[in-house]
Amino acid sequence: MELRYGDTSFPVDLPPARLLSVIRASAHTPRHEPAEIVSAALEECGPLLDGFKRGERVVIVTSDITRYTGSEIYLPLLVKRLTTAGVREADIEIVIALGIHRRQTESEHKKILGGLYGRIRVTDHDCDDAGKLVYLGRTSNGIEVAINRSVAEADRVILTGTIGYHYFAGFGGGRKSILPGVASRKSCMASHFAVLNPEPGTGRNPRATTGSLDGNPVHGAMVEACAMVAPAFILNTVLSPDKRIVAAFAGDWQEAHIAGCRFYAERFAAPIRERADLVVVSCGGFPKDINFIQAHKSMEYGSQALKEGGVMILLAQCRDGYGHATFFNWFRFRELSTLEAQLRQHYEINGQTAYATLQKAQRFRVILVSDFPPEEVVAMGMTPAASLDAAMAEALALLPEDYTAYVIPEGGSVLPVAKRVQGSTFDVQR
Repeated sequence: MELRYGDTSFPVDLPPARLLSVIRASAHTPRHEPAEIVSAALEECGPLLDGFKRGERVVIVTSDITRYTGSEIYLPLLVKRLTTAGVREADIEIVIALGIHRRQTESEHKKILGGLYGRIRVTDHDCDDAGKLVYLGRTSNGIEVAINRSVAEADRVILTGTIGYHYFAGFGGGRKSILPGVASRKSCMASHFAVLNPEPGTGRNPRATTGSLDGNPVHGAMVEACAMVAPAFILNTVLSPDKRIVAAFAGDWQEAHIAGCRFYAERFAAPIRERADLVVVSCGGFPKDINFIQAHKSMEYGSQALKEGGVMILLAQCRDGYGHATFFNWFRFRELSTLEAQLRQHYEINGQTAYATLQKAQRFRVILVSDFPPEEVVAMGMTPAASLDAAMAEALALLPEDYTAYVIPEGGSVLPVAKRVQGSTFDVQR
């Protein structure tokens, strides 16, 4: 078996007696083409879309280039369906939900819009432009919600994107297009801060985790913010690990999203009988291991299959470094409690990812195969290795003779599930 690393791969050969299984998603190859899948989802919502009227100003929110969604396929089909209902192209605007990300280039706009580029107005959300933000209200946990003015003042708002796991919001897609997608920087930061328990020193809320919506405070805040906008419609895709559209969910912004999350959880959660002493996880190669912030998803998901104090080997080349200039700076705080205290005083989204990284580095023994200088890996609380063979040699020195192991070839696309709470589709527990 080969595990991908950047543009290359490493062979992995574990003794059969030690290997519990290879953990993969069970997503099937669809019988229909992506355009057919999207068209079918839109047709199921015919009566809803037929309610759109000529003269109404329609804003479609879609994701930026960092989150491939299949937008170049579904946006033209969606716009065609709107014009069939009577909406004029001149009354349609596409807003790119950047959150706090950078503006998109012209070539990136072309990739996102596909055949619509040059026909439909497209603008990038700016979380820092006060003149283009509108205050909507406050959530029950105190988040002041200000969003993009074009979105707030539209007659109809349509949310589009893709559904996948999110390591503390539970799932992406749906309500996330509003907060943090088109929200102010202050709103974005406050929504992410909800991942922490209210009391200082108590760490991360255990309900704010991958695949969990029930009781998740981050998800709850996003839903409340989205309700302030009351979108007319959503269209969310589900993608295979190779980025092909395998399903599309359209309709009510809450119901369609929940249906998509349920579909995703059934196909991208892998039940396991027990946790192992060793987990060997690859992000899946480039671009899934382009930087550490992206690679952290595989680290988070893979840790669900690991015993407390177990060993993880993470293959993540990270050719573009950490993914944000300030990320590594957080590791000057070597103690988790100190990092948490600083995070509460000066919250930063990348600091939250650093906190989650250090938390796992202290719970487990993580061996990182990457392009980072060894001293930087050590500063993050992990053990550096130049290759999978070198990492295995390190791991074997730490493991018992009768160790058990899992191999996860596509770590960012599958969630090992050791136990589900009865009666809840999404509440995945460690």
